[in-house]
Amino acid sequence: MTCNVAALRAEIKANQQRLQQNYEHSNDAWALLRERSAFVDAALVKLWASFDFPSSLALAAVGGYGRGELFPSSDIDLLILLPKDASKTTQEKLERLVGHFWDIGLEIGHSVRTIPECLEAATNDITVQTALLEARLLTGNAKLFASFEKRLYDNLDPLAFFEAKRLEQRERYQRFNETPYSLEPNCKESPGGLRDLQVIFWMAKAAGYGSTWTALQEHGIITAEGARMTEACQEYLTHLRIRLHFMLGRREDRLLFDYQNNLAEKFGFANNEAKRASEQLMQVYYRHAKTVTVLNTLLTQNIGAALTPKTEQVPQPLDDNFQMIGNLLDIRDEKLFERMPSAILDSFLVMQECHELSGMTTRTLRALWRARDLITPEFRANPEHRAAFLKLLQSERGIVHEFRRMNQLDILGSYLPNFGKIVGQMQHDLFHVYTVDQHILQVMRNIRRFTMSEFAHEYPMCSRIASELDRPWLLYVAALFHDIAKGRGGDHSELGTVDAREFCVDHGLSEEDTELVVWLVRNHLVMSQVAQKEDLTDPEVIARFVTLVGDLRHLQALYLLTHADIRGTSPKVWNHWKGKLLADLYFQAQHHITQGKAPEAHGVIAERQAEAMRLLRFFALSDTVHERLWKQLDTVYFLRHSAEEIAWHTRSLHYRIFNNQPVVRARPYQEGQGLQVMVYTQDQPDLFARIVGFFARAGYSIVDAKIHTTAHGYALDSFVVLDVENRENEREMVPYIEHELEHRLLHQLPPEIPSSGRLSRQVKHFPIKPEVSIRGDEKGTHFILSLIAADRPGLLYTVANTLAEHGASLQTAKITTLGERAEDVFLISGGDLRDTQHRIRLETELMERLKI
Repeated sequence: MTCNVAALRAEIKANQQRLQQNYEHSNDAWALLRERSAFVDAALVKLWASFDFPSSLALAAVGGYGRGELFPSSDIDLLILLPKDASKTTQEKLERLVGHFWDIGLEIGHSVRTIPECLEAATNDITVQTALLEARLLTGNAKLFASFEKRLYDNLDPLAFFEAKRLEQRERYQRFNETPYSLEPNCKESPGGLRDLQVIFWMAKAAGYGSTWTALQEHGIITAEGARMTEACQEYLTHLRIRLHFMLGRREDRLLFDYQNNLAEKFGFANNEAKRASEQLMQVYYRHAKTVTVLNTLLTQNIGAALTPKTEQVPQPLDDNFQMIGNLLDIRDEKLFERMPSAILDSFLVMQECHELSGMTTRTLRALWRARDLITPEFRANPEHRAAFLKLLQSERGIVHEFRRMNQLDILGSYLPNFGKIVGQMQHDLFHVYTVDQHILQVMRNIRRFTMSEFAHEYPMCSRIASELDRPWLLYVAALFHDIAKGRGGDHSELGTVDAREFCVDHGLSEEDTELVVWLVRNHLVMSQVAQKEDLTDPEVIARFVTLVGDLRHLQALYLLTHADIRGTSPKVWNHWKGKLLADLYFQAQHHITQGKAPEAHGVIAERQAEAMRLLRFFALSDTVHERLWKQLDTVYFLRHSAEEIAWHTRSLHYRIFNNQPVVRARPYQEGQGLQVMVYTQDQPDLFARIVGFFARAGYSIVDAKIHTTAHGYALDSFVVLDVENRENEREMVPYIEHELEHRLLHQLPPEIPSSGRLSRQVKHFPIKPEVSIRGDEKGTHFILSLIAADRPGLLYTVANTLAEHGASLQTAKITTLGERAEDVFLISGGDLRDTQHRIRLETELMERLKI
């Protein structure tokens, strides 16, 4: 049998035109996707038959094509399944077939594999495994295909697949800056896009819950109301993607500015006095995307709960209103928010205050979403509710997470109605890439990172200034209001001051703090304008700027807000040049304010350094003894170590800063039980694994670790260790630790593998599900590994060894042990961390090894 390639190409083109005409007439998205899949099926079967392949082979559709959803310009993914390695004749035929794939005018991606090769590829790459799960036989050996399906599903671990897809989704969210509100979103891949709905189907299918909303409803994964909302969102996004493909005549899923007006016309929008057609289209898109992100959260949690062993779901009461199930916050009464509206804000406060919580249960999220209408003018005027809202801004942790959650659930816009008006509002300029509300949350996030020691390596100057600023939470208030008046007409900086002043007065801020917030909102653009547009060598320019600023507190606050604001417009807007201009203006203004004198030392770092110097004088050391060592230490070091620790390190190291041999010093811990150990050595491979392996073998549990690398490449690490063998005299172990650890590091002996040890009864009965997250830092040079797991002997060795196996280098670490729970943060680099699939494999491997 032969196949006329030209005729087949013409037939495919004619069918494509016919389908477009039918769609324009009927507006039936699902009919289009099914019919395109059907005619491509027929064309490929005809082409396959023309080659007279051996009957032992099979041709299958995979991916989106496999599930019968073929968009107008989507790739057509195929699997050519072989019973064994192809003969030379068959191989030649396959090469000609692949050439014909392109000749007939279809965008085809293919793989040629045996069943074992499919299984190996699926094991190594979650994307391949997902595509194969949707395989559909087109033609060829049905028995071979059935065997392939059976072995694929036999090898499938639904819970492991669920976790891998969850990690993959988190990586995808990070690529899009964790927001569905980019001004040019990807309607397929961005948070809130079609991929979020497909993820649910993949997880459900792997778990055996079906692959339709009806099937998920029958299994209790989704409610009837949720199914209706999800189907509506899916249909809207499907129409949007179809229109985009037809309009451009090629595969394009980004809603670029260039396409938005034409798309808006296709959807029946027209310009009016208030908004352009494109703005109306995008606000509808953002509403659907927001709903999809909420539904994705609810449904993935439901699937995860269904797959998780019930022993992990024992509720632990937190107070009269809330309990913890696993590591999720749960309401104890379905009607809680209706009965007690004040619990709405309390739920977010509990999330901030309870370290064990990482999210909310489905029923809590659903109840909060419904409760947004309970936030009335009376609710907002209640003094207790106002105090609770301020507490959310003043918390030591979880500020950005909870404000993002509040915005996602429409709680934030209900509490601050003017904020609700700018949700999903576009900004038509050349540098903002987010809607106004998401830009504001990005600015809050940037400010928050200035106050966290684990991010001090990103912008050390900002971290130092933030540590000196009194009540830095006021910057979050200024961030909330700095752009809140956009879209009203007029100067948004002036209009926003009215909202900011009203908020500050209503919430009982002092006159001094109110003045600062209002001043920041009014002048939040000034510093960037002066830095970038005026001559910083002109004394009059600096003098005018200082007259406006007035004092050091206003200068510091404005610098931090400006820095965070510029970086919050777009990942591409910030650059070294802008940073230098802002810093130059800051230092010149600081010099002018202090009239040429060194500014009075204050703030956390200055206080610690001054106290460390005072302590050093007790040992008859000179006032300059610290200088050589401190030159090698940065903001991160001084933020993480106490004055007493800084003095101890300086006393031990000031005369051997460039020592060729390791220095280990140990002493009883000053603030409680255990020993404190300092390690100073030239960096070496697997250093962290060597140290933690030594402690574990010596019978010590590490309860705190501060890992630091100096400017000249030395490791300066500090540990607090507890004796798990309950030896009577801790002091007697000091010489042993100093001598043995120095010896092991000097000779670079291999890491010692610790014994497994015994688990506590609490961990056995209330297991902690491991959580692992790897995120790129602001500069894109390092990655932040965060993990939560049950503490146990050898935990840190497991982490260190896994990182070493993957070629990842440890830069800094923050080890926190809360009872039986370890919460650790590592700054890592190297290996293949820039590769998404490698990060997912590392995360998956760490989670597997951290399981009890």
